[in-house]
Amino acid sequence: MERLKKQEYQRLFSNNYFWRTYDQKEIDLIEEREGKLFAFEFKYVKAKVKEPKQWRKAYPDSEFKVVTSDNFLEFLI
Repeated sequence: MERLKKQEYQRLFSNNYFWRTYDQKEIDLIEEREGKLFAFEFKYVKAKVKEPKQWRKAYPDSEFKVVTSDNFLEFLI
């Protein structure tokens, strides 16, 4: 919800989605804005998270970022 507030306050107009394959690979939040896709995976602790290969193959020009308790303020502010 805080990300949605940021989008509204800073006038970041985007479409928000999630992504999941039939074999349960998923990305928690996809933002489509400015003609580009931004993928975010949320983890409480810093863990080694890899971008799903199917995602990279389907959307090679997208950006992928892991949001943890260490860097969530950058995501929200």
